[in-house]
Amino acid sequence: MHFDGWEWALAVLAALVVGISKSGIGGLGMLAVAIFAHLMPAKQATGMVLPLLCIGDIVAAGTYRQHANWIHIRRLFPWTAAGVVLGYFALDLVNERQAQVMIGTIVLSLVGMHWLRRRFYGHEAEHGAWFPPTIGVLAGFTTLVANAAGPLMAVYMLAMRLPKMDFVGTGAVFFLLLNFFKVPFMVHLGLINSASFSFNLLLAPIVIAGAWFGRKLVLKIDQRSFENIALALSLIAGLKLLL
Repeated sequence: MHFDGWEWALAVLAALVVGISKSGIGGLGMLAVAIFAHLMPAKQATGMVLPLLCIGDIVAAGTYRQHANWIHIRRLFPWTAAGVVLGYFALDLVNERQAQVMIGTIVLSLVGMHWLRRRFYGHEAEHGAWFPPTIGVLAGFTTLVANAAGPLMAVYMLAMRLPKMDFVGTGAVFFLLLNFFKVPFMVHLGLINSASFSFNLLLAPIVIAGAWFGRKLVLKIDQRSFENIALALSLIAGLKLLL
C-alpha cells in the first residue's frame, strides 16, 4: 500500500477502532469501515478490513468467551451463513450506493423498532419467531457487502435483553465464527490477497492494543449507558450510510 503520512495515520486510527469495537463498544466498527472506505475503493476496503476484524475477534473471543450465550449463537448463525451466501451472489448486482441505502434503511428500521418497543412496552416486549431469521439473513448479507452487521447484531442483542457482559461475549464469539466463515468468499472475490494481508500484518499490533483498551473501557460503563451507547452508534451508522 502506497500511503502518505496522513493516510497511514488514518489507517492506524481505523485499526485502533477495530480493536476497541471488538472488546468494547461494537458500534464503533462502522467507523473503521468508513475510514478505510475513505482511503481506498469501497469493495477493496471491505476485503482490507476483514482480516483486521478476524484478529480483533480472536482477542475478544479469548477474553469474553465465558460470557457467550450459545443459545443465541446457534439460533442466528445458520441464517447468517445463508445471508453471507446471498450477499456473495448479489455483490456484483448491487452498486455501492444502492448497497449503502439498503443497509442504512435496514439498520434505521430496526433501531426505530427497538426504540418504540422499549418506549411503549418496556423490557417486557417480546419478538416473534420471525425476528432471529430476519436479523440473521440481513446481518449475513450486510456483513459480506459492507462489513456492516455490527449495528444489526447490536439491535438483536439489545432486543434479547442480554446483560452487558453477555452482550459483549456473545458478539465476540459470534463474529469470530462469522468473519472466518466469510474469508473464503472474500479470497475468491479477490478482495483478500497477499498484498492486502501484508498490510493487515503491519496493523495487527494496533488492533491488539485497541482490544486491550476496549476491555478497560467496557468494564467502566454501566448497563443502561452501555445499551444507550450501542443504540446511538447503530443510529449514527445507519444515518451515515444513507447520507
